[in-house]
Amino acid sequence: MMSKPDFLGGSGQDHFRPELQVESPEGELHLRFFIPSHQEFALLATGIREVIELSPDKITPIPNASPLLLGTLNLRGRVIWVADLGQFLGGTTALNTDRAEIPVIAIEEQDTIVGLAVEEIGGMHWLDVQHLMAPTNVPDTMAPFLRGEWLLDAHKKQFLRLLDQTAILRSARWAG
Repeated sequence: MMSKPDFLGGSGQDHFRPELQVESPEGELHLRFFIPSHQEFALLATGIREVIELSPDKITPIPNASPLLLGTLNLRGRVIWVADLGQFLGGTTALNTDRAEIPVIAIEEQDTIVGLAVEEIGGMHWLDVQHLMAPTNVPDTMAPFLRGEWLLDAHKKQFLRLLDQTAILRSARWAG
C-alpha cells in the first residue's frame, strides 16, 4: 500500500485554517536595485529575463563601442550587449567594475535582450502601481525612461523610480 505524501496528510481541512492562509500581495512583482549614484530603481518582473552576478572578465569589451556599453556577454549561447545603467540614465559616476562580481539584469522584449549592469540588487518586492506618482526633479536624460516613482521617505527625499524597460530597449542611445 502506498502512503500519502506529507503535504497531503492531515484531515483535509488544513486549507481552511486561518494560520495557513497566505495573504495575497497587493500590486505587481518588481525587482529593486541601485545604480552607482545610490539612487534606487525598480523594473517590472515580467520584463526581466534573468538576473545574474558575474565576474567582470565574463564581459568582453568591444573597441570603439559607445561608452555606455561595458561589452558583450554570452547568455546561454546568445551574445547580448551589457550597459552601465547609471551612465545610460545620464549619471556621471561609472560603475565600479574592479570587483569580484557585477550584477546584470537581462531585460527582454520580443527578440531583443540587453544586459543592464547595476551597483547592487535589492530584491524582489510587490509594489502597487496605483500609488505611482509622476516623476519629480529628474534629469532630462532620465525622464524618457521613467514610468513614475514611489515616495519612500519624504524627509530624506528618497524615491523609488520605476523604469520603462520598453523605452530602454528601444532607445536611440544604443546607436551612439
